[in-house]
Amino acid sequence: MRRLPPLNALRVFESSARNSSFAAAAEELFVTASAVSHQVKTLEEYLGVSLFSRTKRKVELTPAGEQYLSSVKHALDEIEMATQRLTASHEPNVVKISVAPNFLTRWLMPRMSRFRELYPDIELQINASMGLLDFNRSSTDMAVYYGNGEWDDIEVHFLRKVLLMPVCSPDLLKGRLPLEKPEDLKHHTLIYVSKRKWEWENWLQQAGVEFIVPKGSLQLSSGQLATAAAQESLGVALADRTLTSREINAGHLVVPFDIRLDTHKAFYLVYQKHRPLTAGMKAFKEWLMSEMQTAGASDEEDYEPVPD
Repeated sequence: MRRLPPLNALRVFESSARNSSFAAAAEELFVTASAVSHQVKTLEEYLGVSLFSRTKRKVELTPAGEQYLSSVKHALDEIEMATQRLTASHEPNVVKISVAPNFLTRWLMPRMSRFRELYPDIELQINASMGLLDFNRSSTDMAVYYGNGEWDDIEVHFLRKVLLMPVCSPDLLKGRLPLEKPEDLKHHTLIYVSKRKWEWENWLQQAGVEFIVPKGSLQLSSGQLATAAAQESLGVALADRTLTSREINAGHLVVPFDIRLDTHKAFYLVYQKHRPLTAGMKAFKEWLMSEMQTAGASDEEDYEPVPD
């Protein structure tokens, strides 16, 4: 028979240590602070050592508590991951996915019917999110991240580089101030993504334009909104060719200059490290990577810059 301390007390201990507070642990576990204190005291009595030193404002781990926490946290993580693997195996054809919003609405959603035709028995449950996930504490199976690919403790699969080029409404080119050369951008409004204002500066430098003062500027919070604003003739935005392929092919957006800025970032498919893939996860991974490769080749073939 195993000699184990009360398992609920271990859970309370780990939460208290992680939060450095009995009150925060109580809020996280949906119990009272008094109940947390009682559980910790029970565990200390069982072990015969003090795990926390208590002050009026916070609690701190004792050396014995720090040593014990490392093993307890590892054990709870193992239990949590084993539980996730077991519950996931009961629904091998359900895949929970978190996707960057711009990628979701402009690239993935228009192609979802193709996936459903190939895999009618697989259910995708999709959530739009910009944040990074803790797969150890999330029910999400896979995610599409935008960034440099340098994330710890997850499996990372490259999908496609993000290359930016100017896009605008065709109506903008019909006015009295056409876009015939990059310097002509000074007569128009430049649409920025507020957290990535450097993108226009870098593109202009690559285009050989030393310095211009545009007619105006418009800042928006995301690339998705910036592209939508360009489509509404509010100015010129920088957008990824792959994500705007539908609008460009339909004639709702045009590319005035065939100059592409390498952002040194890309889209990646990620999931928990060392996790065995369910049938649904494997199908989605293979389809997504194949579809992205095909779409990339198609973009290159279909791309025709606005003639001079």
